[in-house]
Parts: sequence; C-alpha cells; structure tokens
Amino acid sequence: MRGLGFLFSALATAVLIAGCSGNAGTPVASTPGTPAGPLDRSTGINAAARLFHFRHTPAYPPPRRHHITGAERARALAAGWTPVSSVAPWTNGPGTEILMTNGMVMVQDYCTNNWYGLTPDKTGSYINGTWTKMGAMPSGYGPLYFASAVLADGKLIINGGEYNFCHEDETNLGAIYDPAANTWTAVTAPPGWGEIGDAQSVVLTNGTYMIGNCCTTNQAQLNESAMTWTQVGTGKHDANSEEGWTLLRNGDVLTADVEGQPNSEYFSPSTSTWQTAGTLPVNLTACTEIGPQSMRPNNTVWVAGASGLSATYDVRTKTWTQGPSFPSGVDTADAPSSVLPNGQVMVIGSPGCYNAPATAYLFNGKTLTNIPAPPQFPNDSSYNVRLIVLPTGQIMEADGSTDVEIYTGSHKVYRGIAPSISSVPTTLAPGTTYTVSGKRFNGYTQANFYGDDDSQATNFPLVRIVNSSTGHVFYCKTHNHSYMGIGSRKTVSTKFDVPSGIETGASTLYVVVNGIQSVGISVTVS
Repeated sequence: MRGLGFLFSALATAVLIAGCSGNAGTPVASTPGTPAGPLDRSTGINAAARLFHFRHTPAYPPPRRHHITGAERARALAAGWTPVSSVAPWTNGPGTEILMTNGMVMVQDYCTNNWYGLTPDKTGSYINGTWTKMGAMPSGYGPLYFASAVLADGKLIINGGEYNFCHEDETNLGAIYDPAANTWTAVTAPPGWGEIGDAQSVVLTNGTYMIGNCCTTNQAQLNESAMTWTQVGTGKHDANSEEGWTLLRNGDVLTADVEGQPNSEYFSPSTSTWQTAGTLPVNLTACTEIGPQSMRPNNTVWVAGASGLSATYDVRTKTWTQGPSFPSGVDTADAPSSVLPNGQVMVIGSPGCYNAPATAYLFNGKTLTNIPAPPQFPNDSSYNVRLIVLPTGQIMEADGSTDVEIYTGSHKVYRGIAPSISSVPTTLAPGTTYTVSGKRFNGYTQANFYGDDDSQATNFPLVRIVNSSTGHVFYCKTHNHSYMGIGSRKTVSTKFDVPSGIETGASTLYVVVNGIQSVGISVTVS
C-alpha cells in the first residue's frame, strides 16, 4: 500500500512540478518554462515521477540587458572581487569549474565539448593565471547540467547532461579524462539506463563513484578498474530529480527530497539502502527546485531553499531546525554555494525561478549577510553562476560571461580542520613520485555544492611546493588517495608527482585541501 500510495501521490502532484523529460534532440528556447516534448512511456513509480515535467533550467543565462558601469566594477573590486586578467577564447562562455589535483581549474566552454584550464602564475596567483585549451571530449558530447567528480586516481569523470550542445536531451553519454594523457574516453551508461540527465554524483569514502538517474529512483556505482556499473540503493522515497547529495562524516549521503518533500533521507553504503532522515521543518522547494546542501565544519548541513527559506540538519542529533530566511523575493532555485576556509558559506540568490539579478550572501551558521557581488550579477540568475574554492582559499566565480571573477575574503581558518603532515620524504627529485601521509587530508566538507546540475567536490589533498629563494609556487599532481571521506581522524596517504620543471633547492612543502594548507615541511629539491 505504501508503494501504491506513493504512485498516486506522484501522479497527482506531477502536473504542478518541473524536472526531466525524454525529449531528446529538441532545440530549446532561452525562455524558462518551455513545454517539454513527448511523455516518457515507462511504467511504475519511476514513470509516475517523470510524467508531466514541463520545466527545465534554461540552457542559457538570462539576457544581458544591464550595462556594467565603471563604478559597479570599482565597488566589486573594493569588496574583494577581482577579474582573472586573461581571457580564454570561449565559444559560449565559461560554465562548470572543476579543480584538478595538480592545482589547475578546468572550466567547460558550456554546451560544447571544449575545456580550458586555468593555471596559476609562479607566485600562485589565479588572478594572473593563464588559460590553456585542454583535450576535447568525444565528438557528439557537449553536456550541460551533468554529474561529475575528480576520482581518487586524479581522473575526471562526467556523466549525463540535461542538455547536449544546448538541446534538451537527458543524455546517457559520459566521458572520463586522463590528465596525464590530456585525453577523454567515452564512458557507457549503467545497463538499462536510457537517460542520465542532470544527475547527482558523489565519491564515497572508499573512492567509489556513485551517480543517480535524473528521472527515476535508481543509483549506480562504478567499478573504475573494469569500467562497469552496479545498480545500488533500495527504498528511495522519491525520484532523484533535482535533489543534491551531501557526503556525511560516517560515509552516508544525505538528501532533502524535492518531489517527496518535506521528507529527507540518507543513503547508507554499508547496506545499500535509503532511510529517512526526518521531516523538514519548512518547505524548501519551488518550481520543483531546491538550493545547495552545504556541509559546514561543525557537522551540520545547511540547505538553502528555492522557497526562500532554509533549514539546518544536525548530523550528531539527527534533527532538523529552521534556518534564516532570504530577503523577500530572493531564493536559491538552482544555486551554487561554497564553504570558505573560515566555515562560512557563500551562496547565490535571485528572484523567483531563473530571473535576474543575482545576489551574494554569506551564512555564518546563524544569519545571512548580503555582500557586494561581482559586476555581472545584475545580468545573472543564481542557476547560471558557478563557484569553486581555490587552493588559495579564494572563491572563483563564472557565469557564462568572459568576466571570470575571484573573491578574496577572510584569511581565517575554522579551528582544528587544517591538514597535518606526519610523513613525507625531505629530499625530492624532479619527475619522481612520492608518498605523503597525514590527517585531515580530505577536509571536513566537499566544499562546493549546487544540487543535481553541478558537482564540484574538492575534498582531496593537493601538494604545493614553494621554493625558498624565489618564492615560486609549484603544484604536484596527486593521485591514489587512500581515503575520500570527510572529517575523518584516519591517517590518509596520497602519491604526488614532483614536476619535472620545478626549481631546485631549499623549499617548503604543504598539503592543501579546500583552500586550507598544512604547516609547511622543509624539503630539498635536487
């Protein structure tokens, strides 16, 4: 009866909600709310969850009607926002940002198969960094709103896409990027998955990558060595559509339901089941959207709502409480957030679903504070903005325009969460691989959140070496992390490759995670 009741509930509410469609290959207008195409013909609960889904997140940013003045640029600069000095030759504009384990930020030219990498200059500055065109994804695959993750071996994997080359698709295509070869290889979908779409994704504590099907209750985990999938998870309360996944310290994965609100639930990898995490104190959904689920260093998850309300989940007590409300008329329907090194959350809001202008806020655990925004925000909505924490502790922002901005805020670090090195060789040779061990190498949060449309977790260790004579900064590619869980007291190790072009001599080595660096270790590069 429970299943039958859910089926009727899903059918009854589906006409009011937005989400996925099976309308492959249909051009999409930039106007929100464009009706989808033919209905999916699947049966059962998953079919019910997918019926009558009319609304898609737009493929393009809102029309840029506002002319940015010099005074607006000056205000943004004074507030800590600085544009990246160089500009890549974008076709459509910068979209999803992914921090790689060598310190490079890879940014997709949205709705294309092209990627550009931003490398910091010799002083470690991303503001003065340079763009390099990276290897292109397989022809025929240019996704928008997709699952992604940097894996424990340092490779980048991408699956699905609500759009493919800006056409509604819910594609089941995928690709994996090998940074050593600078090449992408096509990845097949889990068996029986005709679509993946704007899927959720997470790397579990043991390094296993898991994705959700955009439009059903199904999840699948990847065996990377064999490149095969295993379907997992039973008991999901509602379809995955529009939900975000947040990794908890015990390895479980939390989500606030969207189609099944006000329920919340968590996935237990040990039992491969979904179980309730309680009832939300307020409705966080609107337009069948929700905002980001940000894990903070104090072991709470703050969920910003598309309704303009928010709620906090205390992982220790397993209870929900209502959080602060956004100003009247502002919400986070499809919106990014990043956790700063001091534990505060930067989150982007905007009015209604998919409208301009965007606004920026900091959440300190109790209150929301409006802060000056990048100069392009009068033309933006929350959905088209991307944020990511850099190894410097700064926040990088992209919104589809050529104006990529970097925010420099407080230099304080939340107490007790910095990585700590326990073992590393003190004599290093260029072009050689070594192992470094220590604690808190995966941080206390995935750091960057959005929901189903964007996954940019940075809870993995980087290695930074600074030459004592010149002050020049070099990042070593890290790989084969022994653990991927957050907030752990385990001793964790990772391998790092000393660049062949590194400067020799006395240097200091740091481990960095989520923009927070360890105490330095003196080393000699020779």
